[in-house]
Amino acid sequence: MAVSIQLTKEYGYVVLVLVAYAFLNFWMSFQVGKARRKYKVFYPTMYAIESENKDAKLFNCVQRGHQNSLEMMPKFFVMLLLGGLQHPTIAAGLGLIYMVGRFFYFKGYSTGVPDKRLKIGYVSLTNSCNLFLVPSLYSAFLILLIISNGIQILTRRPIGDSGR
Repeated sequence: MAVSIQLTKEYGYVVLVLVAYAFLNFWMSFQVGKARRKYKVFYPTMYAIESENKDAKLFNCVQRGHQNSLEMMPKFFVMLLLGGLQHPTIAAGLGLIYMVGRFFYFKGYSTGVPDKRLKIGYVSLTNSCNLFLVPSLYSAFLILLIISNGIQILTRRPIGDSGR
């Protein structure tokens, strides 16, 4: 049994947020590269050791900020892409909030004081999944409303559908 998915034109916003997050991730990786040169931590060393490098904590904070973003990226992409199927503008907006939080999380962590990552970046760290539950809960609410009240809700037309 084949299933076809038709995307609305607003789904382009979801894709735009995904691409913007990829650029944010590239920027973070360049920051790690600059920190490697500055603190003299060479490949393939993932994290500096304090007994070998007096700036180990500073480097490790930059590295860890980027690493944490990489660890969260698959979950973010899946929830963004799937949530965007039903509610593309909501998912894209929440994705932008997540990206801004992720940027400030990284900037705070990169100071060498790990607690600074929690000032503005706290939203992206602890609530990333919770933010993306909103479109899912909204869909569930609509389904319950339809079942209980017999309300018929018109769906949006997909791209290229003339309505005939």
